[in-house]
Amino acid sequence: MLMIKTIPKLAHSGAGRLGGRMPFALAIHGGAGALRPEASTPEIIAATHASLRRALLAGHRVLADGGLALDGVIASVMVLEDDPLFNAGRGSVLTADGGTEMDAAIMEGSERRAGAVAAIAGPRNPVLAARMVMEQSEHVLLIGEGAMRFLRAQGMAMEPDEYFITERRQLVLRTELARRAGGLADRRDDAAKHGTVGAVACDSQGNVAAATSTGGMTAKLPGRVGDTALIGSGTFADNATCAISATGHGEFFIRWAAAHDVSARMRYLGETIGQAAQNVVAGLAVIGGSGGLIAIDSAGNMALPFNSPGMYRGTIGTDGTARTAIWREALAI
Repeated sequence: MLMIKTIPKLAHSGAGRLGGRMPFALAIHGGAGALRPEASTPEIIAATHASLRRALLAGHRVLADGGLALDGVIASVMVLEDDPLFNAGRGSVLTADGGTEMDAAIMEGSERRAGAVAAIAGPRNPVLAARMVMEQSEHVLLIGEGAMRFLRAQGMAMEPDEYFITERRQLVLRTELARRAGGLADRRDDAAKHGTVGAVACDSQGNVAAATSTGGMTAKLPGRVGDTALIGSGTFADNATCAISATGHGEFFIRWAAAHDVSARMRYLGETIGQAAQNVVAGLAVIGGSGGLIAIDSAGNMALPFNSPGMYRGTIGTDGTARTAIWREALAI
């Protein structure tokens, strides 16, 4: 059963203007790899909601000041990257070799400018590395050591390995490697397998943007690149249709070009953002692709479907009220 939440924004009319500007909206996710309710404590639940709200408010401050959607989504994602609760930045899961390899991407919808990095280790905020690729190079995607040389040359701030390699992620890795060595069945929940953070926004000028960041999959092969960094798979934005940030089993999102598929269904089939997002996530479920996505169009309509047990998520609009959820409960203040 899918969890679909479509939230309309005020229409672009004189009555809906705020001091001459259009209303704006923003949605975030902290990954479809949510802990099972029985595996969560009240403290973890409260901390997760608090973190999601901090991220929402960070993006809201940018948009409320008349900032661009791109700046808003980056501000939100940076908060999540700095929080070890989520699989991105400081909280990134570890590769089979015990290191971190992070992916991130950004895209804005007015000109479809985009930037991405993959398999990098060191930048505190990979989403800023993706922005640096977009704004300081002629390329869209840089990976591995080549990306790191470029980022160092541009003066990107770096953190030591111990900043990213947390005790929690080391325990998860050891457990998974022991399971594989013993030939045991994989009974992990989604939270132990993967996770991603992301944000989408529509600003007061009607521009949309998306940003996504991840540490990838626990015990992934070094060099593996997921959907996050691939424009059209895990990240996409076009003012004519929508902005998308996806989360889940990236290989399926890559093969089905999931983020672009939402946009294509809107453009060519005339589906609403809610219909298109639901149909894509439902189709992924049929082929075994666990996960979800957040989507927003240039009118500020949002959809947050997922086919996994849960997805950390939240929305905020012009009124500044942050609403969050983890499992299949409705978004709440």
